[in-house]
Amino acid sequence: MGNPLLRGPGADPTIIAHRGASADAPENTMPAFELAFRFTSWLETDVQPTADGVPVLLHDADLDRTTDGMGPVRELAYADLQALDAGSWFSPHFARTPVPTLRGLLDALPHDGHVLLEIKGPHTDAQLGAVLEVVERSGVDERVLLQSFEREALARLHALRPERPLGLLTGAWDDDPVAECRRYGAVLYNPDHRLLEGRDLQRLHAHGIASAPYTADAPADWSRLHALGADAIITDRPGALEDWLAERP
Repeated sequence: MGNPLLRGPGADPTIIAHRGASADAPENTMPAFELAFRFTSWLETDVQPTADGVPVLLHDADLDRTTDGMGPVRELAYADLQALDAGSWFSPHFARTPVPTLRGLLDALPHDGHVLLEIKGPHTDAQLGAVLEVVERSGVDERVLLQSFEREALARLHALRPERPLGLLTGAWDDDPVAECRRYGAVLYNPDHRLLEGRDLQRLHAHGIASAPYTADAPADWSRLHALGADAIITDRPGALEDWLAERP
């Protein structure tokens, strides 16, 4: 698969829609994904398992914030999850929007669509295997890049699929990001965008590693990240970022 996110000379950073176009539609739902693909070919979303092992797209460990359900998503069977409303919390316009499955997203992926898929929270080998099975049987395997903060999960993914490029999410800049990426077979090093200030990305780039910092929603931050050489920008506002890039001198 290589590294599709390395930024070429003179190019703008790739726009990656965080949980879809989550400033304008309920995060991690098909309406948010569909809106995101109007502005960019890349979206970011989170995957975790139901009680019966179905990979679904939800950020929080609990259902309370973004659905009308309660409690841990991992304690609810998929059949019961299907009945929940994941849209009304955002706006009545999105009432009865369901929690999507990973399979459902990949089945609906546009011909040029790409997914930066975060393995959310700890996963067993069986749960990782379920994600890999869906991705590898989707017909769009080469357009899905798995990433995680969970370094143990990345290590197991790398052991299961040593040829598969991965992404390393981090909330703190490592002493040697290149060595950390090599440890997990990562081609993406994705820090909080505030950590990028003053960091030299040239060494990452020299080793074929791109950086897609998260989650920048303000023009001042977009300008800073653009100048620093970020390969991609993860944002809740992909439409606004597209307009900002188009209006730059």
